[in-house]
Amino acid sequence: MKAEKTKLPAYTEYVTKSIETVCKQFGPRYCGTEAETKAQMHMKTEYERYADEAKVEAFSTHPAALVGVTQVDAVLLTLATVTGLFRLYWASLLLVILAFAVLILEFGLYKEFTDFIFPKKTSHNCFAVRRASGETKRRIIFAGHMDSSPEWHPIYYGGRVLLFFTMLYAFFGLLYQTALTVTGLCGSGAADVMRLIALAFLPGYIMLFFFRGKPYAEGANDNLTGVFCSAAVLKYLADNDIRFEHTEVIAMATGGEESGLRGAKAYMKAHAEKFKTDGTETVFIAVDTVRDYDCQFVYQRDMSGITKHDESACRLLQKGGERAGIKLDFSSVYLGASDAAAVTQAGVKATAYAAMDPGPPRYYHTRLDTWDNLVPETIEKGVEVLLNTAFLFDEQGLKDHYT
Repeated sequence: MKAEKTKLPAYTEYVTKSIETVCKQFGPRYCGTEAETKAQMHMKTEYERYADEAKVEAFSTHPAALVGVTQVDAVLLTLATVTGLFRLYWASLLLVILAFAVLILEFGLYKEFTDFIFPKKTSHNCFAVRRASGETKRRIIFAGHMDSSPEWHPIYYGGRVLLFFTMLYAFFGLLYQTALTVTGLCGSGAADVMRLIALAFLPGYIMLFFFRGKPYAEGANDNLTGVFCSAAVLKYLADNDIRFEHTEVIAMATGGEESGLRGAKAYMKAHAEKFKTDGTETVFIAVDTVRDYDCQFVYQRDMSGITKHDESACRLLQKGGERAGIKLDFSSVYLGASDAAAVTQAGVKATAYAAMDPGPPRYYHTRLDTWDNLVPETIEKGVEVLLNTAFLFDEQGLKDHYT
């Protein structure tokens, strides 16, 4: 079975109109805010129109921790510069080590390293299930994230050039301060000159401190497209009276993805053991930003390239693309992560699909990510890819020949 192309425009309109409604009614949906909660309750009502079951699950998180990485490191590096200036090299060493730890653990690996510093909030996951008509042997989950991000100011004001300049300026400052600290602790006279040069990196730390903040992005593309393309799969099945005999289909809107995959982590904490032990073959497909037609990929690697997704899941999605008439090459999330990373790390087979210029584009995490900046052509192809992936999975599961 394949998705009927003549029916797809109706689901493209469904996705675009739904995104417009959420953006107008709730606006930006930063993790743990009332807007995110209301949007998830709206999503539950939406799911109930075409699913057998819809649920909302709450979880506690510290959303400002990931966002605050840039500010925490900016403060640590500024203090390291000051202590180095006064030849307090042991203090400078401690601050540099902490800066590296925050960068690697909180931002690089999405560990909850600095979460305790920031206020605790409640976020929510919302998901809906279309059950199999007979014995459930397979389960496929399509998931986007409901929350939106604080603006990344360098992208808005200067695009990718200013983004990478800001990041590299601060990172080289971190490396330089490390070299200065080691030189000072070794008693070299060169440190007296180096500690003055270190002041040249202070503007970089200031830029890092103001890297992210208000206004919050509307998140129409990133990632209401993922939420509603996933929902469109359930709606298509319901509208066309298609119920798989042995395959359960789940559509999901996670919370807190922009705050470190916290929703996906909470969902896996609650459900991963069942997925791994109930005898039901399970695959999770994160759908994250469906906009840039020429940049459609299957993401084989995630978490800044560290996490490798299941090969059979990636091949399944790739073959779903083939049925939809598009070649989906493998790619990697080189900086950051998708919800699929949390699922793979929990031991459940997963992959990710996205259609976003990896540049990144000017709308990424900025006020330009609005409902009137959608690309319907890409959304239609995204829905087609997901539908055909669901049909293929129902027919064949994760067969050995995918590996």
